[in-house]
Amino acid sequence: MTVWNLDPVLLAGLGVLAWACHARATRPGAAWAGFALAVLVFVSPLCNLTSALFSARVLHHVLLTAAIAPLLVRGFGLERFAIGGGLAAAGVHAVLMWLWHMPGAYAWGLGSVPGYWLMQATLLLSALWLWSVILGRAGGAALGAAAASFIQMGMLGAVIVFASVPLYGAHLLTTAPWGLTALEDQQLAGLLMWVPAAGPYMAAILWQVMVLLREDEPAAGHA
Repeated sequence: MTVWNLDPVLLAGLGVLAWACHARATRPGAAWAGFALAVLVFVSPLCNLTSALFSARVLHHVLLTAAIAPLLVRGFGLERFAIGGGLAAAGVHAVLMWLWHMPGAYAWGLGSVPGYWLMQATLLLSALWLWSVILGRAGGAALGAAAASFIQMGMLGAVIVFASVPLYGAHLLTTAPWGLTALEDQQLAGLLMWVPAAGPYMAAILWQVMVLLREDEPAAGHA
């Protein structure tokens, strides 16, 4: 599939984001990186490939929630506006990730224009909330949010990898041209969610641990 998605409403939305990157970003490099990935997932042939391969759809979701979201949070300084508790943000995002990867909800999101955009909006907005907490706070709340997200992504990926039958009817007849059975495509999707998707959350965990250790050093020096 080499078809680019040139939907005018989508392009207008990306145009607004490009203007914001130019005029409103507090860290332009991060903002423009998020914009570039948004073009990749929504405009490039990857977008059309997600109709055929569940693994491409999962890659789309991983990039949206674990790469684009933190880049936009950093790029526009959204961590300054973090609200609520870390576990609340992680919990809401986890519920939405699991919900949209249930076969029925996934089929509706794939086959319906309102469902598709509701899926994209809820995943992105919940991820922006989650990453605003992870990147905007130090200590237990942010560490807990990152750790909970790391665990739930791994669990969801494992469920998909080890399912013994294809779960997503929309892809039963669409994977063969790409040299994959529906079950192999599903297993690849689970691996993407289980391993690469965990990377940003693991990096956030390590960063938060380093922050906590640096905070403890002065106290240890005065002991």
